[in-house]
Amino acid sequence: MSKQTFNGGDLVVKCLLEEGITKIFAIIGGELSRIYDAIERWGREKGIDTVMVRHEQAAGHMADAWARATGEIGVCMGTVGPGVTHLVPALAAANADSIPMLVIGAQIGRMFEDIGILQGGLDQMALMKPITKLQVSVEEPYEIPQAVQKCIKAAMSGRRGPVFLELRETALVRDASEEDIKKILAPDQYRATFRPAGNPEVIKRAVDVLKKANKPIIVAGGGVIASEGHKDLQKLSETYKIPTGTSFNGVGTIGRDQKTFIGSKLTSSAYRSAASEADVVLSLGCTWNYTLLYGTAPFWNQNQKIIQVDIDSKEIGKNRPVEVSIIGDVKAVIQQLLKEMEEILPKEKITEWSEWNDYLQELRKNEEKQIQKILKYEKLPMKPHRLIFEVFDFIPSDTQLVIDGGDIFLFSMDLINHKNRPPRSFFRSISMGHLGTGIPYANGAKMAKPDKLVVCITGDGSFMFTVQELETAVRLNLPIIVIIANNCAWGMIKSYQKNNLQKRFCDVDFPPINYAEIAKGFGCYAEKISKPEDIKSALQRAIDSKKPAVLDVDIAFETPPAMKFLGLYKKNKGLFGN
Repeated sequence: MSKQTFNGGDLVVKCLLEEGITKIFAIIGGELSRIYDAIERWGREKGIDTVMVRHEQAAGHMADAWARATGEIGVCMGTVGPGVTHLVPALAAANADSIPMLVIGAQIGRMFEDIGILQGGLDQMALMKPITKLQVSVEEPYEIPQAVQKCIKAAMSGRRGPVFLELRETALVRDASEEDIKKILAPDQYRATFRPAGNPEVIKRAVDVLKKANKPIIVAGGGVIASEGHKDLQKLSETYKIPTGTSFNGVGTIGRDQKTFIGSKLTSSAYRSAASEADVVLSLGCTWNYTLLYGTAPFWNQNQKIIQVDIDSKEIGKNRPVEVSIIGDVKAVIQQLLKEMEEILPKEKITEWSEWNDYLQELRKNEEKQIQKILKYEKLPMKPHRLIFEVFDFIPSDTQLVIDGGDIFLFSMDLINHKNRPPRSFFRSISMGHLGTGIPYANGAKMAKPDKLVVCITGDGSFMFTVQELETAVRLNLPIIVIIANNCAWGMIKSYQKNNLQKRFCDVDFPPINYAEIAKGFGCYAEKISKPEDIKSALQRAIDSKKPAVLDVDIAFETPPAMKFLGLYKKNKGLFGN
């Protein structure tokens, strides 16, 4: 690189390489051209590449999935105006689930403000404020290194999340100097790499509460995955025989192979009994939102004591008062608890808690009988549970599983523990409930873990949000498998209208569409399926094709059992509106 060619775009690429970033998900735009040119001239040979998508929303979702799969920061870009606004849905979903992302948005130079330039005039910083942790704008090349470092520090510290770096065109096209390069620091030179532990005195208080517990349980959330604390969690649970369930975001932190696991499905008999009978709940990195029914009655015992561990102090006591609050990294805090419990917890407690766990495990065994009932479903169109069972029974336990859609997500969660599931193998927009993540998440997961099978289960409605990303999968040779649960409806809303509005169905039905034919047009392997006995063989054919594959499966329109449960909950407690 000569001094004439080294500009702000080159400086951005150097900063990203120093962070170990290898993929940037984006669509090229004029103001971003200097970054692309730097990658084309020299960046690829250094290990960084761009990934072209067909819509910026998909770029955001792919970066999100990359971060979920790897634990690293995901990076995406959007050009000024439309490119940045197209990223909004993806960033809202990532922000809600605390996914670390660096989002780079181009902006016009200040000299072009207020003259009506194409794509200019949008206050992108204000747009991004509600859906990102931090927003930084840069005008000159010399500002770039510190701005990148400030953004990545914010994204990866504390409660993680996406951050927005706005690069005005002046910052990218103007020359950068050797002094600017010297400002690029190694990650351990500007941000903490250790895990923040909990206050030792508060750790002792937590163990004192546990010492008095007769029926404790652990609830593991996404914070366990973010801290890479799943093995520590499993040690804590199994060593002390404490029954453990997960939130939706905590799926994979502990699984059915562990003898203390009570599930990830709140409506199961084991989980419901645990929640209603437990006298102490150790909450590890959980958000007490709708996914845990806000911690309220009748599901949760209101006399139980909560020990809440979270990296984010704002989550403490949300919707549920706590007995002890511990601010710290979940992995570090679990290790502290293990040490303290080894020293002062009476050994007879393990025997007492083991009996409590045995009781819940017997209830869990009863849940297995549901499978035999599902296998008797033979009427057509097939029941949604039958589709989910056939898929889950076929795929390996380490499959990267993506679930998109509304009702089909609830049906899937009923059987999510059919096999053991490792951490960072489950992809779903939980907190936002965002549709259209399916194909981009699958593409991002496959790029992050190319040796793993990637399967996406999606509703027919959600499939069409980002259907164009099948072309991305074909072009990049990403052999994902997309399974469409096709009930010709916006199922979740239709269920609501069925159960609450006397079946006055409005704008919820689709015409019958052969999505397999659409997929073939993109160059995918595809099949249309109506019989449950054909699903496993079709999955094998999809794998054997070594191509992106779409299986369009006809299912019956049904209301998920969980919706019926939530309906009763709503009626009794008034938490879900009138």
